[in-house]
Amino acid sequence: MRMTGDDSDKRRRTLLRRMGIDVWVPREAPAGTPAATEAVDAGGPEPAPPTAPEPSPQPAQPGEPAASGHAVAQMDWQELAATVAGCTRCPLCESRTQTVFGVGRRDADILVVGEAPGAEEDRRGEPFVGRAGQLLDSMLQALGYGRERVFIANILKCRPPRNRDPEPAEVEACRPYLERQIALVAPRVILAVGRVAAQNLLATDKPLRMLRQRLHTLEPQGIPVVVSYHPAYLLRSPADKAKAWDDLKRLRENLPG
Repeated sequence: MRMTGDDSDKRRRTLLRRMGIDVWVPREAPAGTPAATEAVDAGGPEPAPPTAPEPSPQPAQPGEPAASGHAVAQMDWQELAATVAGCTRCPLCESRTQTVFGVGRRDADILVVGEAPGAEEDRRGEPFVGRAGQLLDSMLQALGYGRERVFIANILKCRPPRNRDPEPAEVEACRPYLERQIALVAPRVILAVGRVAAQNLLATDKPLRMLRQRLHTLEPQGIPVVVSYHPAYLLRSPADKAKAWDDLKRLRENLPG
């Protein structure tokens, strides 16, 4: 016997009930109003009302400091490194691969300060790698100091997009970290490489050619500061390597022994 559409629908609902599945059928509604639906009792428990999803944790927002400048000034090396790794003080936290804290001897005579991480530094988490890092190593070795005998850090701990110059707000956000590194290392002399590093470290807008011409003092610590070319610049302008050697001799005059 051929089954009508109503018979087929009834059989489908019977099979679903035996499987313990609720069946939804249209509720009769007044003409001209949308049809509501209701569950047909299939012998099982009523379906639980839908629950709202639990809110997911909100990520830290850029601009929310991980710690105040006063708190950073009290940190030891371990606390400082952990705070830098989780920093969200500025929007650079959104584009970085990882922070670049700094490397080297933590009681070094020489503290090298650069500008900001590049693409390779951002990937590896270490400052001055690649060809520029190799040239910096050669410069230090000429002084009798290998990379393992100095501490190397940057003005910024995160890479700016497209390697652009750091913005003032970014420098200000990172300033407590570098200040604490300087305090912890307590170097005999600081080597600032490149215009951006020198100008921000010494709080000046003088051009690099003028900053290179004399010895500076970082206040209030009273630490001598020597300014020289960035190794990446020297790779592009090797003729200035002789001038960079003059800067390094000035630095050597302020080292012990």
